Amino acid sequence: MKNIIKLGTLALISLFVITACSPQESSDYALGEMPTSDQLDFTITPTTAKPNVVEFKNTSKITGVVTWDLGNNAKGKGESITAQYPFKGDYTVVMTFYTKGGSASITKTFNIANDDMSLLNTPMYNALTGGASNLTGKTWVFDQYHDGHIGVGPVAETKPIWWSCPAEDKTESSLYTQEFTFTQVGVKMVWKNNGFVYTNENGRKKLAELGYTNSVVPGAKDFDVAYVPKASYTFSLNESAKTLTLSDGAFFGHYVGTSTYQILSLTADELYVKCASTTEVGNEWWYRFIPKEKNVKPIIVIPVKATPLSEDFESATKKVNFSYDSMGPLVDPFYSNPAPIGVNTSSKVFLYQKTSSFYSNIYFDAKTYKFDLTEQNKIKLKVYLPSYNDYTSTYDVAGSWITINQLQHQVSVKLQNSSLGGNAYTTQTEVAKTNLATDKWIELTFDFSSVSTRQDYDRIVIQFGGEGHAAPGLFFLDDFSFGK
Repeated sequence: MKNIIKLGTLALISLFVITACSPQESSDYALGEMPTSDQLDFTITPTTAKPNVVEFKNTSKITGVVTWDLGNNAKGKGESITAQYPFKGDYTVVMTFYTKGGSASITKTFNIANDDMSLLNTPMYNALTGGASNLTGKTWVFDQYHDGHIGVGPVAETKPIWWSCPAEDKTESSLYTQEFTFTQVGVKMVWKNNGFVYTNENGRKKLAELGYTNSVVPGAKDFDVAYVPKASYTFSLNESAKTLTLSDGAFFGHYVGTSTYQILSLTADELYVKCASTTEVGNEWWYRFIPKEKNVKPIIVIPVKATPLSEDFESATKKVNFSYDSMGPLVDPFYSNPAPIGVNTSSKVFLYQKTSSFYSNIYFDAKTYKFDLTEQNKIKLKVYLPSYNDYTSTYDVAGSWITINQLQHQVSVKLQNSSLGGNAYTTQTEVAKTNLATDKWIELTFDFSSVSTRQDYDRIVIQFGGEGHAAPGLFFLDDFSFGK
């Protein structure tokens, strides 16, 4: 069978290069005069142990630099080179000879009599394709649920030091729709996507030059460019150099102008590669893939804990790290007690400034655990509401659902699930203390025993004066505790 027929099935070839230490391998090709083809020659020698492993050796009588096109989608450079040919057929090898004066080439054709599939039975081939018995191939996708599945850094770096993609950061793009199925029998690669590839501005410009001019800006930013892959491709796996080359200009769904990737790790569960960008000289990109069936969002189990909390605001070292939502510039967690009498004679208290924002508050997030409300469900505060606040004027409200437009003599404590983000209020439990006296310290207990079976709460919100209206005010709190 002629090589022109078999070529499409010959891309998955492991190329082993044997390089002699010789000035003939200078990369500048600056030796000798203009060669001619009649000055060139090379030998083709099947190895004794495996006739499908063939050595090519330059026997030309002139001095120069030799490169090879081995007829199996693999190329190389050196005085001698060895290549594997798992499939029977005719192969055409081109040796090109470079000197200072120019270059010349000669071509020879040889025959491989029988298939030798044992040449493909290697750890790298089997990891990439699932092995010869896996006739449907093995499908790889971006490892989207883990940090670092795509990144960029300077060429020659060992890791993407400029930027590394967080888990799921490119969900609103075409990146995670890219699928690559490698099949060992037939050495085929099938690339599927949703009709788009992902790239940055420089990649978009280059794709436009190639005729791919339809692009959009997805939610993940940069560009999705309309690009429908061919029905199938081939690929070349060079085990000695640890490179993977996709045929016909194919690429791993993120366009940087190359089809050749350096393999950093190839196991049954991971394909980690990098490549030098041709659209941004000096940049290198890293990509991590995982078998499609293992691309499952991990279930993160957050422990439920009973962790008592307390804060008296006396020390500059915080015991409870409160965060602020729309609080004013006067906020001070170590403010001098404005009325050290009655139930609170401490030196320092928290000055709370409600702004004209509709939803001012302070809050605490547990971050690494959920509250065990069966063990602790009482929050205690000492509060002080000054009479000098304006509790009678009316103010703008957030919407028609807000029925109160005045500052309230009120303190609310809410438990929320922070993982719901901006929707945390939808499942919250709130305990409000209303119609509170002014100009005196009051000790309050907020009882959440009614929701003691809930295990989703990890946020405590403290809010003075009510919400949904723009009325400003100053308040004080002290001796926060969360316990039994």
